[in-house]
Amino acid sequence: MQTTHYDSIIIGAGPAGLTAGIYLSRAKAKVLILDSGVAGGQMILTHEIANYPGFESISGYELSNNMRKQAKNLGCDILSGISIQDIDFESTVKTLSLSNGNHYTADTIILATGGRSRSLGVAGEEKFKGKGISYCATCDGDFFTGKEIAVVGGGNSALEEAVSLTKYASKVTLIHQFDHFQGFEHAQEQVRENDKIDIRLSSTIVSFNGDEHLESVTVEDHVSNKRYDLPLNGVFIFIGYEANTDFLNGRCIHLNERHEIVVDSQMQTNVAGVFAAGDAVAKRHRQITLAVADGTLAALNAMEYLNNKKR
Repeated sequence: MQTTHYDSIIIGAGPAGLTAGIYLSRAKAKVLILDSGVAGGQMILTHEIANYPGFESISGYELSNNMRKQAKNLGCDILSGISIQDIDFESTVKTLSLSNGNHYTADTIILATGGRSRSLGVAGEEKFKGKGISYCATCDGDFFTGKEIAVVGGGNSALEEAVSLTKYASKVTLIHQFDHFQGFEHAQEQVRENDKIDIRLSSTIVSFNGDEHLESVTVEDHVSNKRYDLPLNGVFIFIGYEANTDFLNGRCIHLNERHEIVVDSQMQTNVAGVFAAGDAVAKRHRQITLAVADGTLAALNAMEYLNNKKR
């Protein structure tokens, strides 16, 4: 068993975590970035990113790889495919025990574990993620200009995004499993008044179909108990969002009712020396640029914490 000490350990190697690593390393801090998967987070699943400043168009994989290389070249140690077995964040020196059998300590922690959109969990969904299936209208809406798409969900996000997507798509089919929407009345009115939106209530998608890209979905009507194929070019799924904070449940870090990390304006959690950034944080909007901003702020304040500790 080996124990290594760092100035800061960043948990999560998405845009927030990698940005925090870049800033801390440039400030000559010794940094370890951990991730349960590969560096890039959800960004790596995005086929094309067209709203990141400085790039008219770049793949999620390429942008992720650029960030990872920059963090590594500046001196960050990066460990991928690692799970956390145990943590102690309440002590002055924070401790993590990992699945590789090693222990790591740090003066500061940045939680940048990201999150995930809830999936339908039906046939073809994994295959067509980034190839017709999206969970972000802001990111991908303009790729479907003049095309027919569907939106899945009945809450405020689904209703608002369905209306927003009519700016691009020629037709939006709104599919919801219940016989009524859960969103606010004004959002429902906007949907019903929009001629481009076709509403299919009491319906669920049971499979996504196609070869290289999504070509159609199979829909089940729960009133008639019949299934039919609906040809379309894309599907946007808005049935909720989950922060990747399961390993924090029952720990000292304050989470809200949606299991998102609660921070102050400086990205500080309720525990001294523990900061958080990115999609795991309690907030309304989730974008790569916002994750980068969070990571920057968390790193600057973690560095200030480190400097104060050394005085």
